[in-house]
Amino acid sequence: MRFLHPAALVALGVLCQPALVCAAAPYPAKPIRMVVTFPPGGPTDVIVRIIGQRVNEAHGVPVIADNRGGAGGIVGTEIVARAAPDGYTFLVGTAGGMTINPNLHAKLTYDPFRDFAPVAMLVLNPQLLVAHPALPARNLKELVALARSRPGQLNFASAGAGTATHLGLELLKLTTRIEVVHVPYKGGAPATTDLIAGQVQLLWISIPSVLTHVQAGRLRALAVSTAKRSASAPEVPTVAESGYEGFEYSNWNALFAPAKTPPAIVKKMNDMIVRILREPDVAQRLSAQGADPAPGTAEELARYMRTDDARWKKVIRAAGLRPE
Repeated sequence: MRFLHPAALVALGVLCQPALVCAAAPYPAKPIRMVVTFPPGGPTDVIVRIIGQRVNEAHGVPVIADNRGGAGGIVGTEIVARAAPDGYTFLVGTAGGMTINPNLHAKLTYDPFRDFAPVAMLVLNPQLLVAHPALPARNLKELVALARSRPGQLNFASAGAGTATHLGLELLKLTTRIEVVHVPYKGGAPATTDLIAGQVQLLWISIPSVLTHVQAGRLRALAVSTAKRSASAPEVPTVAESGYEGFEYSNWNALFAPAKTPPAIVKKMNDMIVRILREPDVAQRLSAQGADPAPGTAEELARYMRTDDARWKKVIRAAGLRPE
């Protein structure tokens, strides 16, 4: 048997020491940054605040919401794509940034599948199809029948061309084979105001934005966009329940890390997120924001993204929207 010289053993020990320290270092050991692609004060901030509170309680490190709004989510998404893959910078991604923009913009500096590691789905944000009460349609089937009897005569507002509310309309047109006039606004708030005033007739919009108006009778809810009914409006049927199978979309939020983030860190963060989302009081707080918790594995998020990407690619092509 051969023995190493004592000096060689010392050198080997020095070489191994950093690896041992790194292997033993707890995670997380310092503040975690979560980049939010919207200005401060929005519903996504609430999600980060809830998660951050629980992570801080469990591990003693703060979670910082870094709001980087702009260009429909592109600005913040690009920041995380270029960040160090050390487990301390994450993206709170959206359908807009990860599966819609890549199909609408030909020259993005990031690729959602190449430059990111899926970590965990956070929430699904069901959209509510609402109509002005004067419209003679009390449910989705009646709306489709009415639209087919008056092709091109009904108008449908959106929060802007290329937004999830616009593409939800295009998906509905494709699914039900109706023709309506698209009226784009600069945001959901002015679109909702004009809908209540009767200037437009229909709109896909987030549930919290219009639920009080629906309850007061100023608007009529016809359907929700997700595959399952929403806990925020459980009495409203889904589009699929209304007879149009296969229709589904959500303005979702999910957590992503830069590509090449160590799988062990991705797994640990996923475990933390899933545990938090399954807490009853967390689910209740998110539901109050119109968000349905959607805990699952990183692999499930990756599959969901592929499906969502294929959905919007098909809708954008059918609508004749060309990448810019």
